[in-house]
Amino acid sequence: MSASFALVRFAPTIPVSDVERSAAFYASVLGMDEVFRNGDPTGFVILERAGVELHLTLVPGHRGTTANVAHLMVHGVDALYGRCAELGVPIVKGIRDADFGLRTFVFADPDGNRVDVGEERA
Repeated sequence: MSASFALVRFAPTIPVSDVERSAAFYASVLGMDEVFRNGDPTGFVILERAGVELHLTLVPGHRGTTANVAHLMVHGVDALYGRCAELGVPIVKGIRDADFGLRTFVFADPDGNRVDVGEERA
């Protein structure tokens, strides 16, 4: 590498068909707070929790695919899995200990966007 540089911020942007609904979903499930919104009507929202950001962008008619749109590393994966179950969040892949060293599960947001959640196993 010829020049030195530092990464400062790199946040996933998830396409959603209803920004308000999706912002409320991620706030409820992940305990995130809205820190920015843009457009009239709103077409872009930034949510944040403890320095972790998620960007939501309006794409009318968007539907999720079978691909994961984000990978979220956490401490307390079992607690988050339980929260998702309590809130009726669609679980795409149940919680398991994967052979690549993570305890992991996959959930879907209201548009069917899949988020892979993991925690390093001790």
